[in-house]
Amino acid sequence: MSSSDQTLLDPAALERLAGRVGRFLDPAPEGRGRRVAIACARFNGGVTTRLLEGALEALGELGVEPHDVTVAWVAGAFELPLAARALAGGAPDAVIALGAVIRGDTGHYDFVAGECARGLQDVTLSTGVPVVFGVLTTDTVDQALERSRPDESNKGREAALTALATAALLRTLGAR
Repeated sequence: MSSSDQTLLDPAALERLAGRVGRFLDPAPEGRGRRVAIACARFNGGVTTRLLEGALEALGELGVEPHDVTVAWVAGAFELPLAARALAGGAPDAVIALGAVIRGDTGHYDFVAGECARGLQDVTLSTGVPVVFGVLTTDTVDQALERSRPDESNKGREAALTALATAALLRTLGAR
């Protein structure tokens, strides 16, 4: 058993906890009728296209129509927050930011990854539109390729599921 197996959320635990409160909100990701925008970085494009493929596959599986998906390309991860803010202005149910920042021999990695994350969080809080951080931050190319495999472990896929689940929660709360 890996450490990640030990940290998985147990569905039985959710059921037990739900019985202990008056209101327990855990809506399933739902795509029908949802509009989703995706900002995708060109830098490390061999990885980001794999993330985008995973995201689009998940969105389609959950019922998001292709005409309800907008994809905007930016130069790199540092430009994702600005694109996310512009996309959020079009009133999507969620924005997904996809990128790959791979550590090199300089401190550039820390600035790009940190400012990208901060900027995307700022967009979420200032617009009320969920902006999902689908940006890989890895030490090696091999790690980035591992996290963008064309299977259930694809982090672009995970970002799409997160976007739809967050949009469903906000709708349940009447926040969007």
